[in-house]
Amino acid sequence: MKYSVNDKGYYGKFGGAFIPEMLFAPIDELRKNYQLIAKEVEFQKEFHSLLKDYVGRPSPLYLAPNLSDKYGCQLYLKREDLNHTGAHKINNTIGQILLAQRMGKKRIIAETGAGQHGVATATVCALMGLECIVYMGSVDIERQAPNVARMKMLGATVRPAKSGSQTLKDATNEAIRDWINNPSNTHYIIGSVVGPHPYPDMVAKFQSVISQEIKMQLKQKLDRESPDHIIACVGGGSNAAGAMFHYLEDEKVNLILVEAAGKGIDSGHSAATSILGTEGIIHGSKTILMQTEDGQIVEPYSLSAGLDYPGIGPMHAHLIDSKRAEVFAATDQEALDAAYELSRLEGIIPALETSHALAVLSKRSFKKDDVVVLCLSGRGDKDLETYIKHLPNQMANNKSDNE
Repeated sequence: MKYSVNDKGYYGKFGGAFIPEMLFAPIDELRKNYQLIAKEVEFQKEFHSLLKDYVGRPSPLYLAPNLSDKYGCQLYLKREDLNHTGAHKINNTIGQILLAQRMGKKRIIAETGAGQHGVATATVCALMGLECIVYMGSVDIERQAPNVARMKMLGATVRPAKSGSQTLKDATNEAIRDWINNPSNTHYIIGSVVGPHPYPDMVAKFQSVISQEIKMQLKQKLDRESPDHIIACVGGGSNAAGAMFHYLEDEKVNLILVEAAGKGIDSGHSAATSILGTEGIIHGSKTILMQTEDGQIVEPYSLSAGLDYPGIGPMHAHLIDSKRAEVFAATDQEALDAAYELSRLEGIIPALETSHALAVLSKRSFKKDDVVVLCLSGRGDKDLETYIKHLPNQMANNKSDNE
């Protein structure tokens, strides 16, 4: 298995568990319990029952006719935006809350950038009656106000991270500090395929329901299980991991990852990790990250809070390093253009994170008979303020294009 995790938590040379001594016991407890509990028939039964009856899975696989015509391929959108809470994040939080329950944890902490993981964590904590504390960068609290309101309505405590760039990286730092101080009664629900082993593997497996459904749905629609290409945006990379999981070893399926170029890759205001980054350690795992020559984190930038992260999951680092995946980077403006295009051609308003994946359609050519699956990881409700703010410029751009 060239692209899957090994028993030490490595994807090739990336992964592992680089953790302070205070976290060794809770990480070891999690690793041992996860491997046993997740295989139990009763656990799997409850997990899939909640995905069906609470989340609303399977999410549709929708052939987007207008975008397909424009870009000369058969473009299918995996509609994770139609899940309860509006994104793919709920798949993982349900798996982890069931695990935490069985481990006897009464207190749940999480980090969030765009707020979708925070909302999903607050949702499952409300469902299971557990205390919920969500760490979120102060900058993200301001730009993702609708999701902050949702978390609070669901009963979560939202704690601002005021250090560094006051975004996702800093929220993760605060959550780790909390866990170090409260190791016995607390479970940390990490929202992406990042962090020390077993988190990248665990989150990917809980999200793999996405690719499992894609196989089933393509079989029903086209009498084939595999697309020619899968496209997903990537910050940490949980939606990409989920959409690609069952195709990792099938090299006939091309994998396309799209990062946030921010104001431009060479602008000094970017989050294009795989292009600008080097090997290093962040938040407990060896991966690719943006850093100075002496190992200090370079602050990332993206208009999208969910992609505003200086690292990438070790699975994706390995896919990129081994040339298994293609990588593109989309600027803020390219993502905005793609969001408006989907809204007006298909009547679907995507999350700003997803818009980066959509932007690759104008950057890469496809054959007419290519089956392309794009993971529509979230809906755009939370980003409406950003979209509306940029709408006058967009309308002006459209007018000049039509003249």
